[in-house]
Amino acid sequence: MKVSVAFANEHAQVWRTYDVAEGTTVEDVLNQSGLISDFGLDVKKQKVGIFGKFTKLTAPVSEGDRIEIYDPITRVLDEDDDDDDD
Repeated sequence: MKVSVAFANEHAQVWRTYDVAEGTTVEDVLNQSGLISDFGLDVKKQKVGIFGKFTKLTAPVSEGDRIEIYDPITRVLDEDDDDDDD
């Protein structure tokens, strides 16, 4: 069955498709994808999902699933960026 893996950060956007066997887990696909080593990802700490819904690494994948690796979102506030309505 075909599944895909998507990952994006400030340096790259990747979407790859793979043929996997029935019973393959999210973690199996991520290991097969090479994205973990290519981008130095730690999927034990980062969130992953299927079509925008968080999932566990042990979840089985289904035909056509798009597995997403979510990069942490950080925001640095400027001094002028506050909640006051001055």
